[in-house]
Amino acid sequence: MDPMDPTDTSHSPDGGRTRLGWRYAALSDVGRVRKDNQDSGFASSHLLVIADGVGGAARGDIASSTAVQALRRLDEPPPEDMLEALAGAIHRAHDRIAELVEENPELDGTSTTVTAALFDGSRIGLAHIGDSRGYLLRDGTLSQLTKDHTFVQSLIDEGRITEEESRTHPHRNLILRAVDGVHETDPDLFYIELAPGDRLLLCSDGASGVLDHPRLADILGTGSADYAVVELVRASLEAGSSDNVTCVVADVLDNAVEPAVPAGAPLPEPLVVGAAAEQPRRSGPARSLFRGHRGGDTGEIEPVPGEDEPGPDPEELRYAPRAPRRGRWFRRALALLLVVGLIAAAAVLGYRWSQNQYYVAAEGDKVAIFRGVQADVPGVRMHQVDSTTDITIESLKDYNAEQVRAGIPAESKSDAQAIVQRLEGLATVCPPPTPSPTPSPSPTRTPTSKKASGKNPSRSPSRSASPSPSPTPTVQPPDCIERTAS
Repeated sequence: MDPMDPTDTSHSPDGGRTRLGWRYAALSDVGRVRKDNQDSGFASSHLLVIADGVGGAARGDIASSTAVQALRRLDEPPPEDMLEALAGAIHRAHDRIAELVEENPELDGTSTTVTAALFDGSRIGLAHIGDSRGYLLRDGTLSQLTKDHTFVQSLIDEGRITEEESRTHPHRNLILRAVDGVHETDPDLFYIELAPGDRLLLCSDGASGVLDHPRLADILGTGSADYAVVELVRASLEAGSSDNVTCVVADVLDNAVEPAVPAGAPLPEPLVVGAAAEQPRRSGPARSLFRGHRGGDTGEIEPVPGEDEPGPDPEELRYAPRAPRRGRWFRRALALLLVVGLIAAAAVLGYRWSQNQYYVAAEGDKVAIFRGVQADVPGVRMHQVDSTTDITIESLKDYNAEQVRAGIPAESKSDAQAIVQRLEGLATVCPPPTPSPTPSPSPTRTPTSKKASGKNPSRSPSRSASPSPSPTPTVQPPDCIERTAS
């Protein structure tokens, strides 16, 4: 097995049975372009979450904070099936977003990415949907745990662009899957075995979109978890990130050597950052001077003022499968009417075409020419008898009879008539009846002169044979057809 494979349990003492702990830090910043922070983050002794809201004016901050609030219910000793618990929490977030949109149509179009890690003391169950990312730093080597659900990732998978080219692709922000309250959630779900010394990073694309692997590995390999989140946010902004930036870092410790929580000490308070820390309070744009990240402060830098950007906010166009924001029902009804109209037009054209088609088939026990097609639409008869012939089905050989019963397509009416003529030539013709013989007249007695004969006249006159009856034909209709001599 690959020594850097994070799923290899051999990296964990006793095959993963050692109880581990972690120390964590989280930081979110509004960035230097955005007026609002639509990212949310959460970190605790059992759970790490990153959610990047999508929707611009549709309030992606509400979507991300809703996802965090649904997932943080898992902040307790996890159940045996952590993946099922994560999937259930994401689905609850999906349902809650749907309720919010129904209550406030202005939120129609909001959605959020979700990447969450649930920790049981030896491994994490990881759930992922969208383009936020999860990384694992082990022995100085950085591995990306998640795979982006984005348009550019599909281009990378097809070999059409490289990872480096994806960072400047014009559609690099277009995500294909998210939690939106409309489409069914379909997160990636898997387990990762942990080992002492591992460092986990969950981050929004505000960081991963501008910091490449070597730079991420360099920052993660230095200092404590607190230092790492601060440097990751600072480096992302200095690299020109135009998005919100949120990072959650956790250091995995061996409790037997260096307990994450000293004996008798209470568990550290969970960290909630970004939009989830602000909700339901929202009195204006996020403002701060990068003062820190603990407590209620989300550590945000005040956005740089400037002229309004022309055109729609790219954040509003980010989620590809998003439903229309306004007039959704009217547009759906209009689309439905258009579809119905197209189907009706196609049906009319199809019927007209069908009435110019011909075929030969059975009509009762006779061969007939039909106009139309051998199919019926409920409520519409697609064929009718054009003409019936004197050819009976029984007069044909078995093979030809089966052809007629199944229907013989013709290219035109004249072609159908030619097929009938061919069948007529193959049909059995009834034999002509044999005329009855005329009986001979009865013989007359001729008297014989005794003088001439000298003998007694004969008493037995000669008689002709009796007439024979008319012969009966061996084949009769409908096993044959009667053909009139021309």
